[in-house]
Order: sequence, then structure tokens, then C-alpha cells
Amino acid sequence: MKPETFLPDDYRPAEDEPFMNERQLEYFRRKLIAWRNDILAESRDTIEALQEATRNIPDVTDRASEETDRAIELRTRDRQRKLVAKIDSALRRIDEGEYGYCEVTGEPISLKRLDARPIATMSLEAQERHERREKVHRDD
Repeated sequence: MKPETFLPDDYRPAEDEPFMNERQLEYFRRKLIAWRNDILAESRDTIEALQEATRNIPDVTDRASEETDRAIELRTRDRQRKLVAKIDSALRRIDEGEYGYCEVTGEPISLKRLDARPIATMSLEAQERHERREKVHRDD
């Protein structure tokens, strides 16, 4: 295991640094891990709330409303489960030295894009091309 890279609390990746240097990789690793931990904590809270909420509600309308709320919550958790998988994939790319590079072009993904969406796998240009192609195929 390699020693931990020192990062000041106010560190932000900058364009004038070497791309994906140790500090940038550590910054994104910490950001991804914190995001994953937040999602997992919310999931635990949801599970506890759902377990407590399984009570017999005599009023049909109230029961239907609660079932709808539960279904929405479960859909949200399913989306977050998929997000955790993407976060884990990004962490793997950091470990393998592939993080920050577009999977389509091989070019660096902008630091601004990665800071806003640390699970990004494509540069903004490649993502836009991909979405335009998807839209064309959907319209067929």
C-alpha cells in the first residue's frame, strides 16, 4: 500500500498542474469515496425507515399513498445503487491509471467536468456526440 498523499482541505485540481498527478488522483479518490459513503448511509436510513413503516394502515387512501411513497423511494435507491457501481468503476480506473481519460478518444477529460461529475467516462465533446447519436436512433 502506498503512502497517503497530503492534500490541503482547500485543494482544487488546477489546469497548470500535470494532468492526473498524485494530488489530483487523491482528490478525486476522496471525492468519490465520500460520495459513495453518503449514498450508502442514505440507503441504510431508507431500509430502517421502510422496516419501521411496515405497519397496518386501515385507511385505503393512506395505505395507497404510503405504497406510492415507498415505490418512489425504492426507485430512487435503485438509481443510487447503479450510481454506486459507477463510483466503484471510477475508483477502479484510478487504481488502474485510466481515470480522467475519455474512453472514446483517449483524450483527457476536463478537470471542470470531472469535478462536477467525477464518474464521467467521456469528454464533453464525446458525450455530446454519443447523446446526439442516441437521439437520432430513438427518433427512428
